[in-house]
Amino acid sequence: MTVYGAPWCPHCRRVKKFLAAHRVRYAFTNIDDDPQAIERLRELQDGGRVIPTVVYPDGTHEVNPSDEALARRIGLTLEADRSAYDLVIVGGGPAGLAAAIYAAREGIDAIVVDAGSMGGQAGITDKIDNYPGFPDGVSGGELAERFVAQARRYGVELVSAVSVTAVERDGDGDDLLTSLSSGQQLTSHAVIVATGSTYRRLDVPGEEDLIGAGVHFCATCDGPFYKGADEVVVIGGGNSALEEGLHLSEFAKKVTVLARSGLTASPVLQERVRSDPQFDIRTGVDIVELEGERGRFAAVVARDRGSGSVSRFPAAAAFVFIGLKPNNGFLGENVERDEGGFLVTSPTMETSMSGVFAAGDVRSGSTKQLGSAVGDGIAALLMTRRHLEAHHHKAAALAPTWK
Repeated sequence: MTVYGAPWCPHCRRVKKFLAAHRVRYAFTNIDDDPQAIERLRELQDGGRVIPTVVYPDGTHEVNPSDEALARRIGLTLEADRSAYDLVIVGGGPAGLAAAIYAAREGIDAIVVDAGSMGGQAGITDKIDNYPGFPDGVSGGELAERFVAQARRYGVELVSAVSVTAVERDGDGDDLLTSLSSGQQLTSHAVIVATGSTYRRLDVPGEEDLIGAGVHFCATCDGPFYKGADEVVVIGGGNSALEEGLHLSEFAKKVTVLARSGLTASPVLQERVRSDPQFDIRTGVDIVELEGERGRFAAVVARDRGSGSVSRFPAAAAFVFIGLKPNNGFLGENVERDEGGFLVTSPTMETSMSGVFAAGDVRSGSTKQLGSAVGDGIAALLMTRRHLEAHHHKAAALAPTWK
């Protein structure tokens, strides 16, 4: 398929991101660089030239299609087959898919529902170099496809591009009711929340197009790619930013730290960074733009909040650490969370809502690493199995005995 659009168009970025997340191959035509493309749009739209316009392989087209419309055209499943399951898994990243694979092997009737694409953040990562079993590394898309293929082989039901809007107790009973954005409601005996977390973005020009191409959100994941680099930039001034900066200093010769206000990290971390000659710290700056060159990150453009002067910081990469937002708003206010909003779980990985378990990056204390997420998903499923066994025993005990 072909997408007609422009770099400045937010809905064009949305369409491109959706197709990339679902690993759909497409050609992008920038109307700013191709006058003939504008004429093509006029032909398609009877004189109009609205972007984005998506032309499908069969020759039909849609103007500014919604994610749901795109999902239907590329053949995604948007509805659950049934309304009742043993287990609903919310989130189709590594934690959710690992839980689903183990559920199928255990004979647990489970469904996975994901608001975006199966594979989660791993699926849109350029290269994963630290996952066991892949000595030469593996693209995030390929690894995600392997997870999905294995889940499908076991017959796991997968629903993509449909978000969960609520998880509540189903009346006065022990069952749970999961509401979907499609209007469906799923009843289950247990729920595993594996929705991950979202790295907070700068929302400046250049960021969206350069993610994975020199703009990163995890030093542990991507820092080793820059071994021997002259300089990398760290954006942020909290504990995570300085901790990740110290990790990056093991690879790059120089680390420039850019912070909007003063450093807010612990005094110990601040002292370590300030006393390290590898670090250059600039505070009181706003990030204006992330510059790219030939599709790769080239420099950070920042404005001094006091003087208004603009500076350019060329580097091999920029690592953004301005916070993480856990994706768990659909659970409402009655589930216990830590200060950062992450779900607090017991040693059995159950949240404060009975029957609702959590795994992966959405859980308080998680390491935000792919391998850990897989392990978390498996552990959560095994704990959920115990809950389901107890539920079935209770149901059997309460069943009437006929003579």
